[in-house]
Amino acid sequence: MTNALTTAAAGFGTGLSLIVAIGAQNAFVLRQGIRRDAVLAVVGICALSDAVLIALGVGGVGAVVVAWPGALTVVGWVGGAFLLCYGVLAARRVLWPGGDGLRTEGDTTGSRRRAVLTCLALTWLNPHVYLDTVFLLGSIAADRGALRWTFGLGAALASLCWFVALGFGGRALGRLLARPSAWRVLDALVAATMITLGTLLVVRA
Repeated sequence: MTNALTTAAAGFGTGLSLIVAIGAQNAFVLRQGIRRDAVLAVVGICALSDAVLIALGVGGVGAVVVAWPGALTVVGWVGGAFLLCYGVLAARRVLWPGGDGLRTEGDTTGSRRRAVLTCLALTWLNPHVYLDTVFLLGSIAADRGALRWTFGLGAALASLCWFVALGFGGRALGRLLARPSAWRVLDALVAATMITLGTLLVVRA
């Protein structure tokens, strides 16, 4: 039970580290939340999409490892290298910030259909989402062996919590996330998490 909870917590922290980033999807969800426009639909699409992609990553990479145990070494090296690069980039933003917060300006008026289509496009047409959820989370989960689905569940829960916070807490978070200093703190946490996980993956590989 303790191992399962620890693995789920690790999945939650890793998922949150990958999801929390200044990007078009987060800005869109926050704008919808601030304006109280189709929030439930947008949050549901983002969280459900992440859950599907995480399941594909955990199941796909895990199946490869089961079929070919030597793949775990390859996944460890490649996934670890990606995570270290992510961590270094986040650390660089902490040391040399660009001065930008999460901007929420822009036109979000229109029908619920428009909001849904925009959200789907920002989610499924973004190549980074596949790298983050399918490959990176899948490779880290594969390292957990039989508990990889528990890890994936924790990552999916992190996605749900983040998008619920952005959407339904939009008014409060909008003021906070518009400050560059807030993102320096988040980037510091992301850098520490990614570098630690990347190092562990490489060492275990």
